[in-house]
Amino acid sequence: MTTATTTVHDRYPTRLTEAAPMMRRPDPTVWGEADGPFTPEQVAAYDAKGFHIQDGLLTPAQVQSCWTEFTRLAADREVAASGAVVRERDSDAVRSIFAVHRHSPVIDALARTPRILDRARQILGSEVYIHQSRINAMPGMVGTGFGWHSDFETWHAEDGLPAPRTVSLSIALTDNFPFNGGLMLMPGAHRVFVPCIGETPDANFRESLQEQTIGVPSDEAVTELGLEFGIEQFTGPAGDALFFDANSMHASSNNITPFSRANVFLVFNSVENAPAAPFGGRTPRPSHIADRDTTPLTPLRSTEFA
Repeated sequence: MTTATTTVHDRYPTRLTEAAPMMRRPDPTVWGEADGPFTPEQVAAYDAKGFHIQDGLLTPAQVQSCWTEFTRLAADREVAASGAVVRERDSDAVRSIFAVHRHSPVIDALARTPRILDRARQILGSEVYIHQSRINAMPGMVGTGFGWHSDFETWHAEDGLPAPRTVSLSIALTDNFPFNGGLMLMPGAHRVFVPCIGETPDANFRESLQEQTIGVPSDEAVTELGLEFGIEQFTGPAGDALFFDANSMHASSNNITPFSRANVFLVFNSVENAPAAPFGGRTPRPSHIADRDTTPLTPLRSTEFA
C-alpha cells in the first residue's frame, strides 16, 4: 500500500471566507496522447465538452450481474456497519453505497476490465487507481437529487487531490430517463473552476453525502455558467455509460416518478495525482469514501465484462 500526505501548492483555492471570481483551469482535460479504445474524434469531443457518452458499454447480462451485486450489498449488514451505505435523509431508502470495488469482486472486475481501464489510462496519460467507487440509487418517489457542483472541488478541498486529473465513469444499471433524475451536465464548463464559500465543518461528509451545502457554487455562478455553456443530459437504456471529467459542473433533480434509477460510478485518478493533505478541510475523509491507496490497477483478463 502506498500513501501520500505531502502538502503541495494550491492552484485551486476554495472554501474561502469571501467570494472570489471563477478561474480558467490551468490543467488540461486530456493528459495523454497514446492510442486507446477512444477514437481521436471521441477524445477531441471529450476534451471540448468534458464528457463522452458510450452507448451499450455493458450487455444486459453484465448489467444484471452488477444489479445483483447492488441488491446484495444493500442488504449486507457488515457493509452498512462499515459506514459505506448512505440513506435518504427522510426515509430508509438507500441513496449510495461506497467502496463497492472493495466489497464486490464483480465491481472490482468491472474496474479492471481492459476496455474500461484503458479508456481511463488513455485520457489521464498514466497508470490509475480507484479514488472512489459507489452505486448511486435514485429510488422511485423518494430519491432526492444532487445540486449543481464539481466533484473536483470536494475531492480537492476534502481529499487533497492536487489537480482534476481524474475521470469518472457512470454506468446505467436501470434506464436513465429525462424524468427520473438523469444526470445533467454543462458541456465545456469543466474548463472553469468555481471557488466556493464556507469553511469545511468537521466530518462534513456525514451531511454532504445526503445533502451538500458546503462546496457548492452560488446561484449566480450556476446561472452564468448555464447561460454560457448550456445543459445536456445523460439518458439512455441500462448499459449505456458516461465518462466525465472531475471538474464537470453537473447535477440531478429529485425522482418523483415510480421508475427508480441506479448507476455504478468508478472514479479513476492518476497515480501522478496522489492525494496530499486536504486543501480546504481538516482531516481526510474515510478511505471508503476517498481511497488513499494509490497502487495502480492491474488489468483483469476476465471474460465477464469483455
